Amino acid sequence: MIETQSAPGIAHPLRASRPWWRGAAIYQIYPRSFADSNGDGIGDLPGITARLDHVASLGVDAIWLSPFFTSPMRDFGYDVADYCDVDPIFGTLGDFDALIARAHALGLKVIIDQVYSHTSDQHAWFRESRQDRTNARADWYVWADPKPDGSPPNNWASVFGGPAWSWDARRRQYYLHNFLTEQPDLNVHNPDVQQALIDTARFWLDRGVDGFRLDALNFAMHDPELRDNPPAPDNGSPRTRPFDYQLHLFNQSHADIAGFIERLRGVLDSYGDRFTVAEIGGPDPDAEMKAFTRGDRRLNSAYSFDFLYAPRLTPALVQASLDRWPAGEGIGWPSWAFSNHDAPRAISRWAAPEQADRIARMAMLLLVTLRGNIFLYQGDELGLTQVDVPFEALQDPEAIANWPLTLSRDGARTPMPWRHSWPHGGFSTVQPWLPLGADHDALAVDRQEARADSMLALTRDLLAMRNASDVLLIGDMRIVEANEALLVFERSNGEGLLLCAFNLGDVPLDWQPTEAARWRMMAEVGGAAIGRLPAVSGMVLERLG
Repeated sequence: MIETQSAPGIAHPLRASRPWWRGAAIYQIYPRSFADSNGDGIGDLPGITARLDHVASLGVDAIWLSPFFTSPMRDFGYDVADYCDVDPIFGTLGDFDALIARAHALGLKVIIDQVYSHTSDQHAWFRESRQDRTNARADWYVWADPKPDGSPPNNWASVFGGPAWSWDARRRQYYLHNFLTEQPDLNVHNPDVQQALIDTARFWLDRGVDGFRLDALNFAMHDPELRDNPPAPDNGSPRTRPFDYQLHLFNQSHADIAGFIERLRGVLDSYGDRFTVAEIGGPDPDAEMKAFTRGDRRLNSAYSFDFLYAPRLTPALVQASLDRWPAGEGIGWPSWAFSNHDAPRAISRWAAPEQADRIARMAMLLLVTLRGNIFLYQGDELGLTQVDVPFEALQDPEAIANWPLTLSRDGARTPMPWRHSWPHGGFSTVQPWLPLGADHDALAVDRQEARADSMLALTRDLLAMRNASDVLLIGDMRIVEANEALLVFERSNGEGLLLCAFNLGDVPLDWQPTEAARWRMMAEVGGAAIGRLPAVSGMVLERLG
């Protein structure tokens, strides 16, 4: 049951004055897996353009496109070989311009990835840099001499396994790569490198993009002294990579990143109402997220992996995450994602298969009621589950290198199912680059379009509720209760008050607000009712008067 029309207390005095991105719902598209228009098994930009009506129908404000730039695809686009062109497998710059035009015609903003910490080793900048120690781009990447015994300059480890240094015989030096060997790290301390990156930002802003999602931004600068990272204490979690054995004090998160952010923000502000959001990974990203978003001269928002890697959804997790982002002067605006292209789908992490539909519905209600921007990953609106991709079909280089202990990112990157009973779910006319999920045919878009009670219909209703409420879009949030299973929080804006209650456990709970008669049900999932919260259920109540 969803009640979306306006009512007393659900006012809109700030709608016209707020930036478009504040409280926005943003839909992430992984281009390789969204829609294939030319029958090569890989999604592309024309395929996205053809399906934008579906995205707009959800009620989201913007799309975020994962990389589509020229790349050898060792890390599927996050190894950029040309920041200012489209890889032929995805189309052309003309196709991108057509996508922008169609998105804007539908009222959708377009956010694209920018990868500023590293490039591909096939990028022209790196090809020149590695030739010798005196060329014009000699110090555009992080180069260092070997130790006297020929070993790497320090003990830094790569995220994807092994040392973070690779030898180059031409320079007789090592170069830094925090990720794959084929992803050399840029020396973003260098003002010329910063300017080159800013020039690429201008290239896309001039083509009409509305903002950037900044990938792995905390890896953009290193400690120039190249000090060894100290060992990480054993916290009981499985360690599958050398990277897990270190505290990453010196290979990332340098304080000077903030200065570069301010340069970048100045450029975006010159284009008007643009949006920037950073991905900040790591076990304790809070300080960096606050530093990168502090005041009005840095990024608009940031998100971490609080929910993306969480094995369980608990009231304590929600409280800890939201408490770190209170409303206050100088504190940035948060963003939240439950799933994305780097993490197993939330439904499969948080529920047994028989409870997948219930957890999908409850999680969507929770997401739309959080304070901040919200990200939906393609297929969340369908309730897609994680796919178990067999080893012989894996594409993810991290999963292949660390098999079988690293959970593959491929399971969240499988193709969108558009038409049930069609070959390859209507995604492509040929075998796709990754297999579709065995249970995804039943969740296909066309099948759900025909059902008023589908997850797709619910997603539209919940986003309509959020869009109709300044309280949900930009109001404050206060946790009222967070025990083992029960989560209750308030959303308010000074004129309206909403109460959001969730049972995250598998046992029904008796619960009702004080003065129950003064509350009106706005939305519920899982059979929730005032006085009763079944297992995996939730509700949103509006205070009357």
